[in-house]
Amino acid sequence: MAHLDALVSTTSGGAPGVAYVLLFLAVTASWVGTPFIGAAALGAAGAAASQGRLTIYVVLAVAAVAGEVGGLIGYAIGDRWGRRLVQRPGKRQSGRQKMLERGEVAYAKWGRLAVFFTPAIISGTAKMKYSQFVLWNLVASLGFTLSVGPSAYGVGRIATGHHSHTDILALVLGLAVGSTLVLLAVRHLRRRRTDGGIARRQ
Repeated sequence: MAHLDALVSTTSGGAPGVAYVLLFLAVTASWVGTPFIGAAALGAAGAAASQGRLTIYVVLAVAAVAGEVGGLIGYAIGDRWGRRLVQRPGKRQSGRQKMLERGEVAYAKWGRLAVFFTPAIISGTAKMKYSQFVLWNLVASLGFTLSVGPSAYGVGRIATGHHSHTDILALVLGLAVGSTLVLLAVRHLRRRRTDGGIARRQ
């Protein structure tokens, strides 16, 4: 949350260059494995862009690149040290093991779409094929960026009395991307359940 507080105060103080760096760091950390901070930072940056303190296109580009970079870093950590990190003795060992178990269940249940819902470290630890991870992590990063960023921007614009076609379109785009991702996930899960049921009957 320190990154988010710094991002908000930086945009308020008129230092967009530093704000973009903080956004990049927050989203990168989120995709490596720190939950929630990326969405919160991108939401704050989108809202700041809606008030003219940042440029929305730069915000979206920074977040998309950061998501891919963070994912690759997390994958590399999981691929090389994931099992050792999980098995390392300590009071959080059981929590780490449960996180890995949930990740493995997610991959068995969702296939490659699990990249959308699990930390990149888990993808590396589970030994997902690297070329597939690079592609699907990029898709996930773009989906995340185009869902959260435009939604925050559109809400910020409309809440402050701006109702141009561009403002409304930004909000609609963000909501549409987010809804599409949810629908695709549900559809994919239903298909896997159906295929699994057919395979069991055979």
